[in-house]
Amino acid sequence: MNSINRRSLLLAGLGAAGAGALAACTSASSNTPALVGPSGSAVARAEKKRRGTGTERQVTLTAAPVTLDLGGVKARTWAYDGQAPGKEIRISAGDTLVAELSNQLPNMTATSVHWHGLALRDDMDGVPMVTQRDVRAGSSFTYRFVAADPGTYWFHPHSGVQLDRGLYAPLIVEDPREPLAYDDEWVIVLDDWLDGVTGTPDEALAELRQGMGGMDMGGMDMSGHDMGDMDMNMGGMGASPSASASGGGMSMKFMLMGATSDLLGGDAGDVKYPYHLINGKVPADPDVYTGKPGRRVRLRFVNAGGDTAYRVALGGHRMTVTHTDGYPVEHRQTDALLIGMGERYDVLVTVGDGVFPLVALAEGKNATAMALVRTASGGAPAATVRPKELDGAVLTASVLKAADDVRLSAKKADVVHRVELTGGMDKYDWAVNGKKFDMNNPDADPFLVEEGQRVRLDFANTTQMWHPMHLHGHTFQLGSGGARKDTTIVLPRKTVSVVFDADNPGQWMLHCHNVYHGEVGMMALVAYGA
Repeated sequence: MNSINRRSLLLAGLGAAGAGALAACTSASSNTPALVGPSGSAVARAEKKRRGTGTERQVTLTAAPVTLDLGGVKARTWAYDGQAPGKEIRISAGDTLVAELSNQLPNMTATSVHWHGLALRDDMDGVPMVTQRDVRAGSSFTYRFVAADPGTYWFHPHSGVQLDRGLYAPLIVEDPREPLAYDDEWVIVLDDWLDGVTGTPDEALAELRQGMGGMDMGGMDMSGHDMGDMDMNMGGMGASPSASASGGGMSMKFMLMGATSDLLGGDAGDVKYPYHLINGKVPADPDVYTGKPGRRVRLRFVNAGGDTAYRVALGGHRMTVTHTDGYPVEHRQTDALLIGMGERYDVLVTVGDGVFPLVALAEGKNATAMALVRTASGGAPAATVRPKELDGAVLTASVLKAADDVRLSAKKADVVHRVELTGGMDKYDWAVNGKKFDMNNPDADPFLVEEGQRVRLDFANTTQMWHPMHLHGHTFQLGSGGARKDTTIVLPRKTVSVVFDADNPGQWMLHCHNVYHGEVGMMALVAYGA
């Protein structure tokens, strides 16, 4: 039986009673060994090993249409419980999260929830056709898992390009033995926004899928998408009408060209966004943290964007980086941070006396998001302010070192997989090892690992664009002693090697967290042999 038919029959046979479960063992084809299934005995065994407190935290998430006020800008979108970001979930390490998702989305739209960054049981990871069935419109599904590891995480759908609507929220797992000393904290969610303003993410994807090969650009090579200083932005970052390339070419309503960044190695992004948000607000009506001068504040940054890296700085302050992707690092001071889609950073700042802009520069896109830190009376800075710290030292994950207590032991890799990032803008054919991932046949060509192995992944970016690569269910280490992360930036024409211990059996997605690149095929499966 071929894989698509086998999996379709599996899903059909589960029915409502087993809406989340897939088979205990699966086999992609006669050439692929049997794989550990998302609900297999190995998965249950790994879950029992997790440090549990016995405490359950129950929440309900209702995904539904809503009109949001982004700060004088109204946007019709989809969100959890009527707000974006959704309401923060905060639990302690070892607690069991019991989250019931109610799907009230229109047009018979199915959805899911992926718990980004958590090492959790595979059948709760929230990837339709891989770890669970779709949660159909009008139905519900309950996610139940132990959140063993403290840190800054978040959650979002793993269904189409729904992430680029308003369906996302932070998940904070507190450490009962928190080693950091601070007085307060502020969770900061960054996002690029077009839904309900210039169109929908699905419309943007449909345009991008056409690629640039059909455009008449006077014989210029457009395959790499890097237009240098050429102004192709069709009206800047604001909302713009549909335009066409000369010669009757395709629509240019959503595709962005001319966005370049030295920090990102060239091309910065594909999509025009009319707004960039911090905690759901535009700079004209910013979110405000209010506190007292001299207090030490922990800032937890989450980049929930679809296509934008952000360079973030707090005017008048330096930041001390303490964590990335939930895991502690050797502390390091910086003026600014570069945060790719899906990445998280925790920093400490001692806030001064006054009103200070927290600015997220959309890297390479000449636009900003802004929030305020207010510890005294006084006027707010202009919405267009760009603090000098943005032009100071900019920290990236590549310079960070894992803290001693989370650094992996030195060990030779038992298995090495080359993960070649391929494709381009010409055909919009982003892929892994030249193969577009087929969600209807997800286990056709997996990267195989065995429980207990030390695994090395070599991300080799052969494209002319950067990619934030995310591995589900695990936290890898950059190089021999770098930061522990689950999402890492891979620059154009560069290779990044990461290692992890295969200690969480199941089938796990590995993909670019540019939601449009992932959706067209830059995904793969890391699967444990049964």
